[in-house]
Amino acid sequence: MESDKIVVGLDIGTTKICAIVGRKNEFGKLEVLGMGKAESDGVIRGIVTNIDKTVAAIEKAVREAEDQSGIDIRVVNVGIAGQHIKSSIHHGSITRDSNDDEITIEDINRLTNDMYRIVIPPGSEIIHVMPQDYTVDYEDGIKDPVGMSGVKLEADFHVITAQTNAINNINKCVRRAGLEIENLILEPLASSLAVLSDEEKEAGICLVDIGGGTTDIAIFHDNIIRHTAVIPFGGNIITSDIKQGCMVMQHQAELLKTKFGKAIAEEASPNEIVSIPGLRNRAPKEISVKNLAHIIEARMEEIIELAHTEIITSGYENRMAGGIVITGGGSQLNSLKQLVEYMTGMDARIGYPNEHLGRSKMDAVKSPMYATSVGLVLSGFRALDERENRYNESRESGKGHLTRKRESAGDFFSKILNKTKGLLIDDFDGKGDY
Repeated sequence: MESDKIVVGLDIGTTKICAIVGRKNEFGKLEVLGMGKAESDGVIRGIVTNIDKTVAAIEKAVREAEDQSGIDIRVVNVGIAGQHIKSSIHHGSITRDSNDDEITIEDINRLTNDMYRIVIPPGSEIIHVMPQDYTVDYEDGIKDPVGMSGVKLEADFHVITAQTNAINNINKCVRRAGLEIENLILEPLASSLAVLSDEEKEAGICLVDIGGGTTDIAIFHDNIIRHTAVIPFGGNIITSDIKQGCMVMQHQAELLKTKFGKAIAEEASPNEIVSIPGLRNRAPKEISVKNLAHIIEARMEEIIELAHTEIITSGYENRMAGGIVITGGGSQLNSLKQLVEYMTGMDARIGYPNEHLGRSKMDAVKSPMYATSVGLVLSGFRALDERENRYNESRESGKGHLTRKRESAGDFFSKILNKTKGLLIDDFDGKGDY
């Protein structure tokens, strides 16, 4: 039963490692049973750089989630990100035996599985193969060819690769923490499950997930993922800029950013001053909030510019009616939405992961910084591609969904005919009241 199924998402991020335990409630919404988080010291820009520190943080986060939920965690869905993630478009085709038979889900799977055999750069591994539009006997632009007749089946595929060493290090950390990986999922795809609606994906939308070490981008159009990218800058680089520019400690720079930071310098008051305790018998340091905002704005503009470049590169800039959704911890910066709208000329909103969340004991989970973690749990209940969800449903019911529709349509007239016969026999029974 779906309601009995429990899924655990493990987000191994640059600033935090977070484990969330969830299940579907009776209304089909996600109910969070437990959550645990730990500071992440062994991850830099999404890549594990210290195995022992990362294992210790995973164990702490999982233990916390187990205590809250009362569930023994063994299997997890893990997110992967980092500068090493690459995406490209590849074309694949198969020739079927007979023209008379319908194209089946098995044909689709055969074509998709063929893509895992393409030649990729050494030291890389394919983590996702996402079908775009299909072509049946040179008729292109088909979204779902199941049930059609045709001999030659072709498709363009969005292939996402990651560095083998980065994957191995994640596997090693998770295994050493006594866990097993069920799925390894690209983090922006997981975030998209948590914060985007189906209408937005259909209209065309860009998800910008600003994490600690990286900014992840995913572009959707017609309910299909069209482009993914990872920008090697995130919230941490802004903290580093503040640390250098204001000559303060790392933790003080982080507090300045979260408590007083603004993405638009014009909105900061020139008279506002923040006093920071000085180091060992030194006088307190005074920092202008206006100067702080200038430092943040300069770096934030660079990140938005790189994200906008990715949108233009994808070729979908003029087909995105939904605009931009900003999520991740970095999206909580004051005035960021206005800066994104000003720089890109597109509508923007902050993405909260409450699109599929039911009632929860933990309100903290509704923060944008947990979008990836919530998405990793949701990925245990639904596929990244909505067509795959339909295929899985039709498989469970034992028949192809299109074949079933055709049968019910065929039965429709015979049912009406039988009803009409029954009506005539019942009413012309000699009583003369028809």
